[in-house]
Amino acid sequence: MAAARTTAEGSSSALEDYSLYSNLSDDELIQLAIERSLTDAHGNGNTSGNTSGSGNTSGNTSSNISGNTSGTCSLHQTGSGINPSDVGSVAALSSQSAAPPRTAVHYSSPNPPTEKPPDLKTFDGTVSRFMTGSGKRMVAYRRHDGVLVHVGPEPEQEEEPLFEAIRAGDVNRVKALAMKPGTNLMLPSNPGWLAVHQAAFYNQHSCLQVLLSAQPGMVNKRTAQGETALMVAVNRHQLDCVQVLLENGADLDIPNSDKETPLFKACERNSPTAVAALLNGGAAINTRCIHGCTALHEAVVQSNLEICEMLLKAGAKHSLTNIYGISPLFSAAQSGQIASLRFLLRHGADINTQAADGATALFEAAKNEHEDIVQFLVSQNADANKAGKRGLLPLHIAAQRGNDTIVSSLIPVTSKARIRRTGISPLHMATERNRDDVLESLIAAGFEVNAQLSEERSKLYEDRRSTALYFAVINNNIDAVQMLLAAGADPNLDMFKPLMVAARMGCIQTVALLVEHGADINAGIPTHPTTFPAIYMFSMKYLTMFKYLLDNGGHALPCFDCFYGNQPHPPIKTTRSDRDDPRVINRVPEAQERRGVQFCEMISVPSICRWAGPIIDVLLDYVGHVTLCSRLVEHLDSFSDWSVIKEKAAPPRPLLQLCRLQVLQLVGRRRLNRLPLPGGLIRFLQHDDMLLDDF
Repeated sequence: MAAARTTAEGSSSALEDYSLYSNLSDDELIQLAIERSLTDAHGNGNTSGNTSGSGNTSGNTSSNISGNTSGTCSLHQTGSGINPSDVGSVAALSSQSAAPPRTAVHYSSPNPPTEKPPDLKTFDGTVSRFMTGSGKRMVAYRRHDGVLVHVGPEPEQEEEPLFEAIRAGDVNRVKALAMKPGTNLMLPSNPGWLAVHQAAFYNQHSCLQVLLSAQPGMVNKRTAQGETALMVAVNRHQLDCVQVLLENGADLDIPNSDKETPLFKACERNSPTAVAALLNGGAAINTRCIHGCTALHEAVVQSNLEICEMLLKAGAKHSLTNIYGISPLFSAAQSGQIASLRFLLRHGADINTQAADGATALFEAAKNEHEDIVQFLVSQNADANKAGKRGLLPLHIAAQRGNDTIVSSLIPVTSKARIRRTGISPLHMATERNRDDVLESLIAAGFEVNAQLSEERSKLYEDRRSTALYFAVINNNIDAVQMLLAAGADPNLDMFKPLMVAARMGCIQTVALLVEHGADINAGIPTHPTTFPAIYMFSMKYLTMFKYLLDNGGHALPCFDCFYGNQPHPPIKTTRSDRDDPRVINRVPEAQERRGVQFCEMISVPSICRWAGPIIDVLLDYVGHVTLCSRLVEHLDSFSDWSVIKEKAAPPRPLLQLCRLQVLQLVGRRRLNRLPLPGGLIRFLQHDDMLLDDF
C-alpha cells in the first residue's frame, strides 16, 4: 500500500507515515477519499482544508484529499471499501508539530452516506457506476437534489428465488413462491423486468402458465425497453410461450420503444409459425415502426415468401412506404432479394416506385451492384430513364460503380437524349472513377466522347472542367486518355486545357498524346491572360517537355516581346496584397494590365528564376533576331556561367539559325520528313541535332 505522507510547511524532510491510515487497505483509502470529496462538494465546509475527488466510469478513478492549516496532509490512493463512520479524520497540523493528533472524522455535509446501499427497487434517485484504477466496480447513489446517499463497491447481483426458479424451470417451486402470501409478482427484479418476462425469455411455458394464473394482470406489462412478455417470447423464438400468452389474452399490438409490434419482430426473426399465430389472433397488419416500415417490409428483406404470402392474404399493403419513401418492392431491390421482387410484382406492386429522393428500384439495384436484380427489372420493362434527386440515371450510377455487366444491361434501355438533359454523361462518371472497362463499353455503344458537363455541374469543380478527357488527364489515366483520343475526343474544349493539366503534372506521355491529337500548345487561360503560351508556366521546370512543346509548334517569339524593353521594370506583384496596392497598380500602365502577364515576369518567380538561363537558352534556338529586355538581362547577369547565353542573343544571329526558321515557316514541321534532305539536316531542322558534322 502506498503510504499517505504528511509534510509540515517549511520542513525539508518528510515526516513518518501518518499512523491513522496505516491499518487501512487500498479499497478503504479510496472509499474515504471519494466520500470526503463528494460530501465536501455538497456541504458547507467548516474546515480550513480543501477536498477534491473524481470518478471515471471509463475505468480510472483517482482521489486526492488535502487538509491544510499550517501544514498539508495529502492522500493519493485507488480502491474502495469502508464507511466513513469507521475512520477518524486528519486533524490540522501545526507548523511546529512533528506529528498530528488523532481526531474523529468531521463531515462538512449534514447528510453523510449511509452504511448500506439503498434498495434499487424502491430507491428514488440516480445511480452512477464507475471503476477504480485497480478494476474494482463502484456504485454511487444520489438523491435528485444531488446529495450523496451511498457510495461503495457494486453489490453482487443475487437472483431472487422466484426468478432463479423460473430460469431453472422448477414449476413446483415457482408455484409455491407465486402463491406464497405477501408475494408481489408485479415487483421487478431489474427495471421493468417481471417474472413473466423471465419465463418468456427462458421458454419456461409451464412456469409462465403458473404466473399468469396467479396474476393475470401482468400479461401485458412492459420492460424498460417497452417489451411485453409476448414481444420477448417472439424475439427469442419461444413459440410455446407465444401460444401460452395468446391463450391468456396478451395484447398482440403493443409496440416496444422502437414502435415494433410482435408481428414485425416475428417477421424480422423469420418465424412463419409465430407470424401465423399472431395473424390468427388478429394482429394489426400495416402498423409502422419508428422508421415507418411495416411487417411486409421486414418479410421482404428476409425473402420469406411464406410469410409474405400470409401477410398479403391478411391485408398487408405493398404500396405503403416508410419515412424515406421506400416501398417493400424498393427494399427487395435494395437488398438483392430477387424472389421477393418477383413475388411482389406478381401481386401488382409498382415496378417504377420512387423513394423520397427520386431513386427507383432499378437505380438502387444498380447502385448496390445486384446484377440479377437489374437484369430482371430490365426484362420487366422497368423505366431506366427516371432520374434520382441529383438528376442521375441508373446508367450513371452503374458507370460510376464500374460494373460493366450492369452497364451493358442498361445501355440499350437508356435514352441518349435523356442523358443529355441530365447535363452529365456516363463517360464523365466512368473516367472520374477510372472505370476503364466501362469507358470502353460506353465508347463502343456510341456515347459522345465530346459531351460536356452542363454549366451547373461544371461549377461544382473549381477548375470548371467539362469533358471526360479532362477527367482522364487529371487522373493521370493514360489508357483512358488514349481511348478517348482514339474515339475522337477534342483536347481543346475545356476552359483550362487538358494539355496544361498534363504539363503541370509533368506527364510527358500524356502531353505527347494530346499534342499528337491536335492540342493547342499556344492556348491561353481566359481567367489568367498571358502574353506567351500559358502552358509554358507549367513546363519550364521540365526542360525536356518545354523543348518538346517548342518543337511541335509552341511560339517562342512572344517570350521576348516585353512592354518595357530596356527600361526599368516595376516590382513583380507576387502576392495579393501587392496586386491590390494602389502604389503598385499606378506604376503599371493600363495597357500592360490589359495585355496580361509577360514572360519576363513569370520567369522572375522565385521558384523558376533559378532556371532562367537554360530556359532562355532553349528559347533562343527557336527565334531569330530578338532583343532581351532589361529583366532578362538582369537574370543572365546574375550567374557568370550564363554570360555565354547573353552573347548568344546578341545580334546578328547565325545565318544557319535564320535559314532553319525560314524553312520551318515555309514547309511546316509536319512535312519536314518529306523533304529530300540528308538525315542530319532534317534533325537540325527539327532541333534534334545541331551538329553540322552529320550533314
